[in-house]
Amino acid sequence: MNPDKIRGILNLLFLIGALASIITYFAVDDKRIFFYVCAASLFVKVMEFFIRFTHR
Repeated sequence: MNPDKIRGILNLLFLIGALASIITYFAVDDKRIFFYVCAASLFVKVMEFFIRFTHR
């Protein structure tokens, strides 16, 4: 698969995760769920970052 396509998919997943993080921050009383969702979203963004700089 093309690295640009993978980056686009990972960016889309990051944006969905960021939106889910905002929703869980205000909707759920247990902030651990927010931290887990936010950490997963940040992990996806870091993976996209590494793909961007290793495939130049």
